[in-house]
Amino acid sequence: MSDSTKAQSGASRRHALKLLGAAPMLPLGGVAFLTACGGGGGGGGFLPVIPPAPAPAPAPAPAAQFKSAEFTGMAAPTLADPAAMATTTVGSTLKISFDNGSSTEYRLAYQPFFLTGDLVSDGKGGKVLAGGYYDIKNQPILDKSVPANTRQFYSDSPDGTSLLTVPNAKVDGVKGKPVFAVVQFEYTTRDLAGNSTYGTLPSPIAVLTLDQDQATGKLSLVKYHNVDMSSAHGLWITCGASLSPWGTHLSSEEYEPDAASISTNTMFKAYSKNVFGDETTANPYHYGHLPEITVNADGTGSVKKHYCMGRISHELIQVMPDMRTAIMGDDYTNGGFFMFVADKEKDLSAGTLYVAKYDAGYSIDPAAAATKMSWIKLGHATSAEIEALANTLKASDIMDVVYTDPSDASYTKMFCDGAANWVRLKPGMEKAAAFLETHRYANLKGASMAFTKMEGTTVNIKDKVAYSALQNIQDSMVSGGKGWTAATNIALPKKLSAGGVMAHNLAGGQKDGDGAAIVSEWVPTQTRALIVGEDIASDALGNTSNPDIIGNPDNLKFSEKMRTLFIGEDSSSHVNNFLWAYNVDTKKLARIMSIPAGGESTGLHAVDEINGWTYIMSNFQHPGDWGGIHSKVQATLDPYVRANYKERYAAAVGYLTADPIQPKLSK
Repeated sequence: MSDSTKAQSGASRRHALKLLGAAPMLPLGGVAFLTACGGGGGGGGFLPVIPPAPAPAPAPAPAAQFKSAEFTGMAAPTLADPAAMATTTVGSTLKISFDNGSSTEYRLAYQPFFLTGDLVSDGKGGKVLAGGYYDIKNQPILDKSVPANTRQFYSDSPDGTSLLTVPNAKVDGVKGKPVFAVVQFEYTTRDLAGNSTYGTLPSPIAVLTLDQDQATGKLSLVKYHNVDMSSAHGLWITCGASLSPWGTHLSSEEYEPDAASISTNTMFKAYSKNVFGDETTANPYHYGHLPEITVNADGTGSVKKHYCMGRISHELIQVMPDMRTAIMGDDYTNGGFFMFVADKEKDLSAGTLYVAKYDAGYSIDPAAAATKMSWIKLGHATSAEIEALANTLKASDIMDVVYTDPSDASYTKMFCDGAANWVRLKPGMEKAAAFLETHRYANLKGASMAFTKMEGTTVNIKDKVAYSALQNIQDSMVSGGKGWTAATNIALPKKLSAGGVMAHNLAGGQKDGDGAAIVSEWVPTQTRALIVGEDIASDALGNTSNPDIIGNPDNLKFSEKMRTLFIGEDSSSHVNNFLWAYNVDTKKLARIMSIPAGGESTGLHAVDEINGWTYIMSNFQHPGDWGGIHSKVQATLDPYVRANYKERYAAAVGYLTADPIQPKLSK
């Protein structure tokens, strides 16, 4: 590699680190701090030089610079305080240390913007239903399951959230500075009659205009705007999300409907009925893609769905600092580890799709050596050409798929979502298969299609390491398990139901399986276990994994300045799900929030600085969604949850706040 090439290859990383290394400063006249040791902060400015002074006034002392952040965790709530188990509970602190020896310690708390089902301001003098559902014509979708109590459907499952600013933003009602949150709603659990409605409603996404108080950093809701999804054919099960480096909200559509068996898919027929008014209009190939939301200066937003990033169980992608490379989790049994390299910066509408192939030796032991991987090119496409294919093709046009052995050597046996498939590609349909039948095509190309519920992804830029959550480590990852095949090279000796977080080393200079250069300096090259859960026998509350370490990780976000990996749980092994903070340098793990029992920790977004203030965004889903694990606590907790969250139909969208002011990483 030439010197000029080396210089260019590190440019995006150095630029990102330079931005992150600059301590955010408040304007002169800032607020005071809670100070644990050393001096306090305050306002002030420069004294005027009064002539005839013999010399200029001495330069002011340099401002204290951020040094480190440390979270002190809380105990898990127990039945000694059932009310605490049935709501968001925060008993943690955040200590910020500075290079002059001083520090500030913040007592953390949770502040919701709203509960779903609340009527909130639409910014036009009226009200809108938070988390409400709308059809393709932007008309409310009504729950008529109890005729005497017909009402608009609203979600109990808010998920991916991004906090951002927009240049020259101006929204009526904002007294401080306008800040925006984009919030997506994955599904709603049940209708008023108690019937499951999972996957039968089009996922809404809202833009929240928030008023940021410049004295305290606190955020308050001013406007709720529901984004029109008609141009994207509606959205399908939006789960995790991330903020792109260029300030857009990158959504997701997970559990793509199987086009090969769509005629028998009753859930998809119900979805089509709710979106379009009939059971046959919805096209399965329009779903399982990557929607991108752009926020406008007036607090409105628009959607653009990208069809060229693989039709997989999109959970949460992470775009690297080069603004071209994206790594993607695949929340699926027999899922893969996918990567997309865009042709242009800040533009996901064209690029090349890859899938990983692992060497033998994949381990979930944090003490084990990392396992090398290579990358198989699946294809290059534009979003427009794949959408055109989606508009015209059926599954039978692309490949033959059968579910019993045809005793025909022209078919390839594979496992998709734990079930055996026999697949034969139609001649000339490689591109359509790569982008519309991505799971099956990746199997045909020999990828390591073995992962079980690979969820959130995030990146540590300084160390050039990415992280992925494996909610469960079982079935197709375990030798002899459901859907397992030796050819994937993933062959663990036993399952770990509690899951774990994997770390991926990133590098440039990589080639794909055909020997062609991968034009990125942010390619995962090997994987190791970072931190894993621990399965246990059921304890006094019903936990089946150790409640004092992570269990079934899902949402992941990394804070560069705090050197902290935030981990939100979607656990079937913890009675209460938790939000954790893990310092990658000290290896300290701290529980910082407990979610209402039966709920899931979602909407995680760590924001180092917006106008001088630091935020950790956090939502939760479906409180009181009782399972077998809750048999020891359900009778006690159910009345509390029903009282707190509208008979279990509501959940919260909000953020971690602090007493007396919002945290900041500067003085």
